[in-house]
Order: sequence, then structure tokens, then C-alpha cells
Amino acid sequence: MIGLVVLAGGLGAVLRFVVDAWVARVVRSRVPLGTLVVNVTGSFLLGLVVALSGDHGVGADVRSVVGTGLLGGYTTFSAASVEAVSLARQRGSRALVTATVHAAAMLVCSLLAAGLGLWFGGR
Repeated sequence: MIGLVVLAGGLGAVLRFVVDAWVARVVRSRVPLGTLVVNVTGSFLLGLVVALSGDHGVGADVRSVVGTGLLGGYTTFSAASVEAVSLARQRGSRALVTATVHAAAMLVCSLLAAGLGLWFGGR
């Protein structure tokens, strides 16, 4: 089981890299939107997995591999934190405001997405 979690975690990290790079290419922004997209989609999917594992009989092994492994490797709190601090350290009068709004938006959107995932999975 541990080997599957490790493999899924590696796959999740690769997916994060691909999604982040794709968002950066498609949406040209000074604000790192790739991490926002990754964390919001990952929160939704984890909510869905948790709800399905509780209400619809998806096993604990699937929850461990997909939730802990794949989605744990896919989402990233540490990168989001570093990006927020990096935004705040930029020059300009609005840097701190931009960083604060970005961090708050990521938190709120991720919580809403997790709630939606739990709701959809529990239906």
C-alpha cells in the first residue's frame, strides 16, 4: 500500500507541475494563478473522494492512494505560502494588498471547493 501511495504522490506532483506551467502559459499574470488552480481543484477532488469513501463504499485503500498520495502530491500549501510572501516583498505600494488578496482568495476558494466536493460526493 505504501508503494502505491508513493507512486500516486509522485504522479500528483507531476500533475501539479503540468497544470501550473499550463496556467502560466495560458494566463499571463504577475500573480501566480497556477497554484490557485491546483489547490482549488485539488480541494474539490479531495472533498469528493472523502465523501465517496464515507457514503458510497469507496474503500479506505482508494482514499489513501487517491487522497493522501495523488491529491497530497498535487496540492501544495507550502508553495502557496511562499508565493504570497514573495508577492508581499515586491516593490510597489500595492504588493502587500495583492499578496493578502491572493492568499485570502486561495483559502476561501479552496474551502468552497472542498465543500462542493463533499456535497457532490454525498449526493
